[in-house]
Amino acid sequence: MKIPGISQMAQENFKIALKAVKSNALRTILTVLIIGIGITCLVGILTAIDAIKGKLRSDFSSMGANTFTVKTSQNFRVSGQKREKPKPPITYREAMDFLEEFNFPAKVSVSAVASGIATLKYGSNKTNPNIRVMGGSGYYLQTTGYNIGQGRDFSNNEMLYGNNVVILGQEIVDQIFKDAKEPVIGAIISIGSAKYKVIGVLEEKGSSMGFSGDRQCIIPISNVRKNYYRPSMSFAINVMVNRTEDLDAAINETTGKLRVIRKDPIGEDSSFIINKSDNLANIVIEQLKFVSWIAKTIGVITLIGAAIGLMNIMLVSVTERTKEIGTRKALGASSRTIRIQFLSEAVVIGQLGGALGIILGVLIGNVVSYFVGAGFIIPWDWIAVGVVVCFVVGVASGFYPANKAAKLDPIDALRHE
Repeated sequence: MKIPGISQMAQENFKIALKAVKSNALRTILTVLIIGIGITCLVGILTAIDAIKGKLRSDFSSMGANTFTVKTSQNFRVSGQKREKPKPPITYREAMDFLEEFNFPAKVSVSAVASGIATLKYGSNKTNPNIRVMGGSGYYLQTTGYNIGQGRDFSNNEMLYGNNVVILGQEIVDQIFKDAKEPVIGAIISIGSAKYKVIGVLEEKGSSMGFSGDRQCIIPISNVRKNYYRPSMSFAINVMVNRTEDLDAAINETTGKLRVIRKDPIGEDSSFIINKSDNLANIVIEQLKFVSWIAKTIGVITLIGAAIGLMNIMLVSVTERTKEIGTRKALGASSRTIRIQFLSEAVVIGQLGGALGIILGVLIGNVVSYFVGAGFIIPWDWIAVGVVVCFVVGVASGFYPANKAAKLDPIDALRHE
């Protein structure tokens, strides 16, 4: 069968290459596996990293491209970055002063972490002691990207008087209300030793990089001051501007206003950090570059080993088929034809290994993607890289054996036993 657009000589060389590959099945399979492992490392790990990056950007962009947070601590630090000395916490009074004085067209909320190891209980069911209790002021849900799935947000009176009311994440509801016949809204639960009335349930957000947005509950910020206050507590300020194009102006306004409130000396750095909604994602993604380089290094080392193995196979093949080469030359085959034939064999073996590695790599990458909550992805760029790399490996490994075969003297080759 002729393939349109490909010369008859090329098709014949391809058929001979396939026949030679089949005749040395064991050696071919071993070499294909080695090449496949190298490509699997490249395609699999890099596909998984792309999935993680996409999930991170999706999760943090859900907070909105027009939001930023002011705090005094940085949970993640880029490798090699100079560690800054601790900054004094933003006090409740400073946060409230900012809330009153900030006149920019934006929604502003104040929040604080009351506890990261709380246990919630309803009836005989309780959670593990790993629930995060957040305190939030008005607009907290809007400025942090949360939505109410059931019930309602805090009322002004509940905010003002710090009532014992709570909004639960979906994971908490699934744990402590799994056997309950009564409705969740209006139920009285325990947070530690205190009783709280459930007024709302957050829409499910899922988890990312080990943190679950559904494994937390929210209480009024004034309630945090009454029941959880500690001298070292730092309050965060969350700002959501009305228009994305006003974000930089709002950051400048916030910086100037808060420096005055916190009495930061002129000429010195600000005593707080401003994080845009995608900053944290970018910091984590920066750390993934190290994993990418490890994957590439492993892949390259494996492919070098595969190239050496493929070259050895081709040299053995030239030796075993010396008489065949002599016969073909005696029948009129040119050195160029012989060279292309053996190069074709090496490229075919390389592409078989590449196909195996690409299939395994895409599967492994998407298994990771599934567990981090990202969608199915087909990494066309890494697939193209895999095909090109395998072609280069095949040509590089087959060039010397092909040249050796092409230079054989037909008379000496025919005498070979």
